[in-house]
Amino acid sequence: MNDQRQQQRPQQPKTKMSTVYLNQNDGGSWSEFFGDIYSGIAVGLGHSKWFVEKTTGLTIPSLTGLTSSSSSKDSSNNNSAVVNGKLADGLKVIGVGYGRTGTYSLALALDELGFPTLHTQHLYENQKIFTHFVDNIFYKSIQQNEVITPDMYTPDFDLLLNGGFAATMDLPFALYYQQIHEIYPDCKFILTVRENSEVWFRSWDVLTKSITQPAQFGRILSHVNRLNYYMRWLFSIVNSDKTYLNAPFPLPPQNKASAIASYEAHNEKVRTSIPSSHLLEYNVREGWEPLCSFLEIPEANCPSTHGIPFPKSNSARAVTWQAYSSFIGPLVLTVFIVFSLFSLVFRKATGMSVISWCLHVKARFMHWTNESLKKRSKKNKMGMKME
Repeated sequence: MNDQRQQQRPQQPKTKMSTVYLNQNDGGSWSEFFGDIYSGIAVGLGHSKWFVEKTTGLTIPSLTGLTSSSSSKDSSNNNSAVVNGKLADGLKVIGVGYGRTGTYSLALALDELGFPTLHTQHLYENQKIFTHFVDNIFYKSIQQNEVITPDMYTPDFDLLLNGGFAATMDLPFALYYQQIHEIYPDCKFILTVRENSEVWFRSWDVLTKSITQPAQFGRILSHVNRLNYYMRWLFSIVNSDKTYLNAPFPLPPQNKASAIASYEAHNEKVRTSIPSSHLLEYNVREGWEPLCSFLEIPEANCPSTHGIPFPKSNSARAVTWQAYSSFIGPLVLTVFIVFSLFSLVFRKATGMSVISWCLHVKARFMHWTNESLKKRSKKNKMGMKME
């Protein structure tokens, strides 16, 4: 077993950190502030780009140098055996913490350590996996007006292996730790936590407020509407309230007491269900050392040894800007398309482009203004002569 684990470990840490970790500055700095805004806009536009491409069938060039990181479809750098495009030796690491506990930063860290990780933020990009959850859990819950909980249905986790993933982070996968532990007994689990429940809820509340508006106005797109199904199911789970399944927009606000109770009960159940040898309770502020130790990464291969900073991503501020840009991006594109169609119709009707017509109108207006000024000046001169 030790020999097998040694073969699965990364031989050297990858050095792609500079391309995906946009914000490594000290907390509270101006560079962190602008880094959050830039990363939020970049990621939000990336989401918009994907949805527009899937809806229209067009290919849009990337607007930024930001990579998708944790949901990378290229699993060639992973350290598990691959047979017929599938990871042969099962899932390796499952993040069992609720969202807004540093799961995205940890997903980037695991990816860096050689464990291709699917984070919920990129779940929709992996259509076979997402469709499986939508059809059998999310949308079905809405149809039945009853939340399908983890004890009622076990997803096909082999879809993750078929997709080249060795690890997952965030909900919904975090809820299925008992089933995953039974199916993959060697899998390890990481329970990400915040400083306290109040801190977690503030961050969770910011996220939910940020994502509900784009989901509300983007429902005309089928791909966005599928995210709407997931969001409704997720809110029902976290708040222990099925009202969210079929409530009209705007959705009810998060119930602080219920959400915190759900968060704390989940964490406690994880602690009592998973053997301590396979569970790490972890705050991302702790950095690389406990993570490398838990995953049995040799110290020489741990990124901290090479001075590589631990990823810092997806702050509450960045999430807010993600929501803004993911909503504004398609809106700008829609306005551009409508204006282009209007321009074509206008040219056929008038024989002029919109810009040419505007210039023509401007020239006529300027001519009329000049003529009016000349007439007024002439009248004034005539008046002065008569006096």
